[in-house]
Amino acid sequence: MKKRILYVEDDNTLAFLTADNLEQYYEVVHFTNGKDAFDAFKKEDYDLCILDVMLPQMDGFELAAAIRAINIEVPIIFLSAKTLKEDRIKGLKLGADDYLVKPYSIEELILKIEVFLQRSQKQPTIKNNTCTVGSFTFDPDNYVVIKNGESTQLTERESALLKLFIDNKNTILKREKILTELWGTDDYFMGRSMDVFISRLRKIFREDESIRIENIPRIGFKLIAP
Repeated sequence: MKKRILYVEDDNTLAFLTADNLEQYYEVVHFTNGKDAFDAFKKEDYDLCILDVMLPQMDGFELAAAIRAINIEVPIIFLSAKTLKEDRIKGLKLGADDYLVKPYSIEELILKIEVFLQRSQKQPTIKNNTCTVGSFTFDPDNYVVIKNGESTQLTERESALLKLFIDNKNTILKREKILTELWGTDDYFMGRSMDVFISRLRKIFREDESIRIENIPRIGFKLIAP
C-alpha cells in the first residue's frame, strides 16, 4: 500500500508538477490552504506532511505548530521560497524534520521523503528502553524526558539525537557522524538543523548542572553526564 502524503501548496502549477512526480510512489492529497489541510489532518491519517510556508488562511508555520500539537511523530518537510536563516530555524524549532528551499529537485525531495518514512516505520521494541541521564529519565520509545514527575515531549528527531548522545556518553561525536546517522547527509544546512536541536536539548537539561552538551570546536560535540 502506498504511503499517504499531505501536500499543501497554493501555487497550482508547482503543485501539479510536484504531485505528478510524487504520485508515482505515494498517495498524494493536495490542499491549497492551511486551514483545509489541518481540517483534513484531524480526520484522516497521513504518513508524512509537505508544507509550503506562505499559505492563505493558515500559513505553513501555523499549520506545522497545529499538527505538532496533536501528532509529534509524523515527519514534516517545509518547501519554501523563504531563504532567510531565521525562517529555516523557525521551521525547525516548530518540529519540522527538514526545510528545502525552492527551487528544489524532485530527486532530492523523494530521497528525503524515503529517509523520513523509513525512520518512522521502525517498530518499537517490546522491552523498556528507559534510561537515566543525571536527574532525568529518558524514554526513547515515547520521545519523552521526565524529571520529578514532569514530562517534556521531544520530537522524533530530538529523541534520536539524544539517544545517539547517550549511547556515546562522555565521548566526542564528530559532526559528520551525527549528520550522516540522523539526517543521511553531511551538508551546511543539515548542520544548521542539528545546531537547533542541540540548543533545544541544552535548554531541557539546563536545570541539572551535571549534564552538559559541550561544543568541541571544528570537531563535534560531547555529552557530559553521570
